[in-house]
Amino acid sequence: MRIDKFLKVSRLIKRRTIANEACDAGRISVCGRPVKASYSVKPGDIIEIRFGNKTLKVEVMTVSEHVSKTAAPCMYREVI
Repeated sequence: MRIDKFLKVSRLIKRRTIANEACDAGRISVCGRPVKASYSVKPGDIIEIRFGNKTLKVEVMTVSEHVSKTAAPCMYREVI
């Protein structure tokens, strides 16, 4: 699954277009490398998202095309 779609389905970012723009701006990195929106996400990847001053770091647990709102947080685990 593409990283922009993963961010939308997991509800880390509200819209896929915003996730795509964040990737283009270099605010999304996987394992320390900036990635494009077409990057293929795999379980075990560490995604770092920069929101202004705040940085959110998550580990991908599962990749699924369709997830309910209540099950979305199960797709990732926050890393400190």
